[in-house]
Amino acid sequence: MKKMILWIIAFLTLSGSALFAQDITGAWQGTLAPPNGKELRLVLTISKDDGKLRAVMNSIDQGGQPFKASSVTFVDSTLKIELIMGNYEGKLSTDGKSIAGSWIQGSPLPLNLARATKETAWEIPAPPAPPKLMAADANPAFDVATIKPNNSGGPSMQGLFVRGRNFTIRNGSLGDLIAFAYNVQMKQIIGGPDWADKDRYDIDGVPDQEGVPNDKQLRNMMRKLLTDRFKLTFHHDKRELSAFVLTVGKDGQKLTPTQLNGPLPGFGMRPGSGGVTLNVINSTMEDFTSFMQMLVLDRPVVDQTAITGRYDFKFTFTPDDSQFNGHPPKLPPQTDATETAPDLFQALQAQAGLKLEAKKTPVDVIVIDKVEKPSAN
Repeated sequence: MKKMILWIIAFLTLSGSALFAQDITGAWQGTLAPPNGKELRLVLTISKDDGKLRAVMNSIDQGGQPFKASSVTFVDSTLKIELIMGNYEGKLSTDGKSIAGSWIQGSPLPLNLARATKETAWEIPAPPAPPKLMAADANPAFDVATIKPNNSGGPSMQGLFVRGRNFTIRNGSLGDLIAFAYNVQMKQIIGGPDWADKDRYDIDGVPDQEGVPNDKQLRNMMRKLLTDRFKLTFHHDKRELSAFVLTVGKDGQKLTPTQLNGPLPGFGMRPGSGGVTLNVINSTMEDFTSFMQMLVLDRPVVDQTAITGRYDFKFTFTPDDSQFNGHPPKLPPQTDATETAPDLFQALQAQAGLKLEAKKTPVDVIVIDKVEKPSAN
């Protein structure tokens, strides 16, 4: 009987240790070391609300902005977390004090986390103040703008960036610039010269007024640049063209209100499971359709969702040769166990609740009357 009691006590003690080791809630911290960048200290705070796990990630060295996870699971000591900018997967140690894992945003990077204590916890800075916005009624132009030929041989625009007040385009053609300035798709630009898509440029500019411009102000700045430096003149017309119409899917939209403050959206492409993942951050539906028709699809995209506000969402798909101007991004290495991601249309509806449908519809077109190669800086 005495041996039985001792055995029961030992069993309860071991069971209690096992249960404690499986408690994933609390603050965890570790350092991410990108191959070509500075180290980033990350803090992951996991809590439980109504029996459901929730997580928030802070990147201390990038301002401390908190990002809420869209999904958190913890099964058989394995933690999986999905965030708008990437995913984390790791294995909890038997003593419950560390997690060995990887941050997945493109190629996986090691990210091992330690349970933070009162003595070891890193201080999380206060979230950055919202950026100072340009006055809504401002009519800015570029105060300084440099235009340089890009001879890299890249077949498509490599990026359009706004960092604070600095505006940058890399490897953009005249067609790209017009498409951005007037929010149209390439097929809506009629009568351009043969160099309109062949000649490519890098552009760097700063607005002539204070504050961060919104998207409409940025487009207006580009219109002025096209007039001043490319001597662009054109007229509008209407044509019936094949287009994609964006609506809400039958099961409703699956978008998350954005976690960011600011007037501009962000779009990023990275390798995903069985395909590529498109991250959409702080975007209106107009921003999203503009991005899709400018860089992804081969025809205009018309928003008929009636969705207002700014959202974060992502979806993983397998691109085809008609997308990305015939140069889709390379897929990540596949294994026999990798399930191929669906095509863009299926992925968008299943993962974001948005439907793209091909239709013929009257759209505005830009007919170029005159344009010149850009003047020297």
